[in-house]
Amino acid sequence: MAKTSPGEFIRQVRAEASKVVWPTRQETVTTAIFVFILMVILSVFFLGIDSLFGAVVRWLLSLV
Repeated sequence: MAKTSPGEFIRQVRAEASKVVWPTRQETVTTAIFVFILMVILSVFFLGIDSLFGAVVRWLLSLV
């Protein structure tokens, strides 16, 4: 593998950085809202699962 000079490296980095497509403000807000909604839904789901398993374990321990 050939070594790359620092100047060539900088040119390559600039060329790659110019290809980056940044999201618009609207896309960022929409994605953030979507992530927040999914976080709430999953939190409630796992709270329910945890409560269910806790109740099952308490019931099993009460049999002893």
